[in-house]
Amino acid sequence: MTDDQIIALTRAWLEEAVLGLNLCPFAESVHRNNQIAYYVSRAENESILMEDLVLAIDALLDADPAKTDTAFLIHPFALQNFEEYNEFIGWTMNFLEESSLEAVVQIASFHPEYRFAGTSADDITNCTNRSPLPMLHLLRESSVDAALTALPEAAQLVEKNLDTLRNLGTAGWNALNDRIHASAKFSR
Repeated sequence: MTDDQIIALTRAWLEEAVLGLNLCPFAESVHRNNQIAYYVSRAENESILMEDLVLAIDALLDADPAKTDTAFLIHPFALQNFEEYNEFIGWTMNFLEESSLEAVVQIASFHPEYRFAGTSADDITNCTNRSPLPMLHLLRESSVDAALTALPEAAQLVEKNLDTLRNLGTAGWNALNDRIHASAKFSR
């Protein structure tokens, strides 16, 4: 896949799943205002991916928030295995802490095989964090704080999302994924 195809697939997922199911009410305005940067990493291992992550964080922090408020680092060639991906997420949290960035940047994780601790692999609620390709969502902590202040019901968002996925069901999720791939002009 080309970088353009990878980004198109990610945008289709954002539009159809994240926005379409209203899983993240904060995403609508940054998407509508084109304030999301999409970076594709061609890394095939963790060390190169970490280098790309540092570059993506630097680019986000160097950008004017009015123009780039958040970013996706999509890495389709590294960390296909969810357990390895999850271990890498731990490393990213350590990196943020060691770099004194934990109060500046937040990393949300999305993966095709995402699985919350204590759930079975086929639990539909895992789909709140399932994406077509492995990716890291970089958020400015100040933007997260502002969004949470503006949305008083944010505390109930997780439970609402779980209910949304339960109501959608596996067949609905699979149909949604078919639409995502079709709208991005991909076949599975």
